[in-house]
Formats: sequence, structure tokens, C-alpha cells
Amino acid sequence: MAGREILHKMKEKACFSASSPDTGKGKSKVSKHITHGFHLVKGKSNHAMEDYLVSEFKRQDDNELGLFAIFDGHLGHDVASYLQKHLFSNILKEPDFWTDTESAIKRAYRTTDNNILEPSLHLGNGGSTAVTAILINGQKLLVANLGDSRAVISKKGEAEQLSVDHEPSKEKKIIESKGGFVSNLPGDVPRVDGQLAVARAFGDKSLKIHLSSEPDVAIEGIDDGIDLIILASDGLWKVMSNQEAVDSIKNIKDAQAAAKHLTEEALSRKSKDDISCIVVRFH
Repeated sequence: MAGREILHKMKEKACFSASSPDTGKGKSKVSKHITHGFHLVKGKSNHAMEDYLVSEFKRQDDNELGLFAIFDGHLGHDVASYLQKHLFSNILKEPDFWTDTESAIKRAYRTTDNNILEPSLHLGNGGSTAVTAILINGQKLLVANLGDSRAVISKKGEAEQLSVDHEPSKEKKIIESKGGFVSNLPGDVPRVDGQLAVARAFGDKSLKIHLSSEPDVAIEGIDDGIDLIILASDGLWKVMSNQEAVDSIKNIKDAQAAAKHLTEEALSRKSKDDISCIVVRFH
């Protein structure tokens, strides 16, 4: 028991986890009015928890970086686990991160995907979606994503989606140009080659020739009108709209309590998928 408790506290201190359920919070040391909280719950499927996240503030030279990410694995959790450990470090190692941020993030995503596909890592045929957010000195937000995990900000109570849902139906022509196809069977969602329900992802060796690992990137300035940021896996967004999510927590000041409330609301709406959620609040 003591060993498990120590391991749990180490995970909680690091502010990332893949256990179920798990929860935590923290705050900026530079901008006292910025806090973050996260909460994860396992879905009702028979497989192990496949969601991973990062939620922390760290110093880099003379800057404070808020690092927030949701990784939603499929066909196993190895790729999502790898992303949790390596994606942000790959982004921040890019030499032009501070001068050409968008290109640096896209290059780091491609590098990370190439690493995942290296035979020496033995990560199998699984894959993962990702949404990442980097908050620089509480003043600028960098969001990138592959797949259907989502980043939403609230501006004076109005929800605005910063990420792009990479649905196979929206990228059908691109997939077909690479020799793939998009199935659209009755009672099911569109899938790449009849298998994957997203058009872009990390990993997925067996489908990679037809899949993209090019992220969409958005850059947003932080001003007094921004109330909060929500990052969550599709276990939340399948049952809640962007505005419903913002409205659900707009009066909850504690970021951790807000993240937990969103996961509980998704469960009450019969979401069966793994649900992971991060809330960043600007007080």
C-alpha cells in the first residue's frame, strides 16, 4: 500500500497521469491570477485507460511556460504514453521555437511521429490524437492538434474553438488522393480505411500512408476578456457542445473542481469513452 501511495503522489506532483480516476491542480508562479486543474476518468470499455495528459507550469530560461495537453490513445496506450513524455520536450528543443513558432511546432510534431514509427521503439500499430497548448508568460497561447481532442477558450463567456476536429469526411479527398478510402456505413461514423475515426493522428503504422501528422496551429493573445481554457478528449465533446461546456463551469472558480465537474457532466450524459479534461482559469 505504501509503495502505491508514494507512486500516486509522485504522479500527482508531476501533474500528469494515466490512472483512473485522477485529479490535480496548480498555479502560475509569475501570474498569480492563473490556475489550472485536471481530472480523468476511465470509460466503460473493456480496455485499459488510454488517455494521458500533461498539466504543469515550468520555467524555461527567463520565461514561464504553461504546458497543457490531452493525448487520447487508440489500439493501446503506448503511443499516448510516449507523447506524454516526449512531445513538449521536442517542441521546446526546436531552435526557432521563439522566432518561428508555428513552423517549429509543426516540425516537432512530424519529428515525434517519425520517432514513434521507428521500429526500434516497438510501439506497435496503435496511435493517438493530441491537443497541446503552451501558455507563454500568461500572455500568449499556442494551440496545436491532431484528431478530435479539442481546445476551447471562453471570451467573456462566449466559447471559441481553437483546435480543428480532423474528421475523415472533411478530409476525404486528401485521403483518397493517397490511395485510401473513407467508409460511411449506416449506424457508424466515417472511418479511414474502415478503421480509424479521425483523419490525422500520431502513430497508426498500418494506416500511416493514408493519414496525416500535420497539426493545425492557432496562436491567441491573452487579454482581460479571456476567462478560461478547456482542453478535453472526445469523451467530453461527443456529449457536450463548446458553449455548454463553458456555461457549465463559468461560475466554478476552482479549476480542478471545474475539470471534475465537466467529466461528471459528460458521464451523466452517458459518455462511454475515456474522459480527460484540463481547465485553465484566468481570475
